[in-house]
Amino acid sequence: MKLDWFFLTLFYSGHSPKAPGTIGTLVSLPIGIAVLIFLGPQTLFLLTLLITLFAIKSIDRYELQSGIHDNQRIVIDELAGMWFALSIAPGIMFTLSDLTLWENGIAVQIALSFIFFRIYDIKKPSIIGRIDRNVKGGWGVMGDDIVAGFAAGISAALVWQAFIKISAF
Repeated sequence: MKLDWFFLTLFYSGHSPKAPGTIGTLVSLPIGIAVLIFLGPQTLFLLTLLITLFAIKSIDRYELQSGIHDNQRIVIDELAGMWFALSIAPGIMFTLSDLTLWENGIAVQIALSFIFFRIYDIKKPSIIGRIDRNVKGGWGVMGDDIVAGFAAGISAALVWQAFIKISAF
């Protein structure tokens, strides 16, 4: 169970006394960026799917043993959501030096992905909120963040594309 808890709390970052979800998202961000740089968005996407499946099983075990649904210290769902967002926007393989170039929008899309993900994860609009309220177990804990991550990635990419179109005038 200790290894499960280490995994579910994302290296114990979920034990932060303030905003454990935001801290978990911040911890997942540089790891996700490193995977994008060295392995690419497809690998990040597939790795996120694998982690999600393991997390669902681990959360189900935890909830069965503890009787607690969606413990705020469990932040592996934030990693999954953030990584899904990053696999969509910027959604390309890049180098570390590319992060400093404004023209390619990589850093902007990463920042927008983070901002949109946190907004969707906290506010839980539409289907994100329904999943959070109505789906139990590991699927419920992970599901709302997965959908929030996809929505955040799409939102970040759309905002960046709109900026490009507007600035072309």
